[in-house]
Amino acid sequence: MQTLLLRQMQKGQTGTIRAIKIGGELGRRIREMGLIPGAQITIHGRAPLNDPVAIRVMNGTLTLRNSEADYIQVEVQ
Repeated sequence: MQTLLLRQMQKGQTGTIRAIKIGGELGRRIREMGLIPGAQITIHGRAPLNDPVAIRVMNGTLTLRNSEADYIQVEVQ
């Protein structure tokens, strides 16, 4: 399987979060949203200029800026 940054994933692509590569306040906020290693995610859509990205995680939809998505490593299926 291939590992990508969340920002590099395409619409409809599914994967499993492998690592969150940031600490501090931003890392805590990302983890509080349910984006933790082992969580299954699917790219739901992107805004017209590709920022932000909408993802499905734990039966909910979240949006992240690309600057936040750059810190999330995903193993794609």
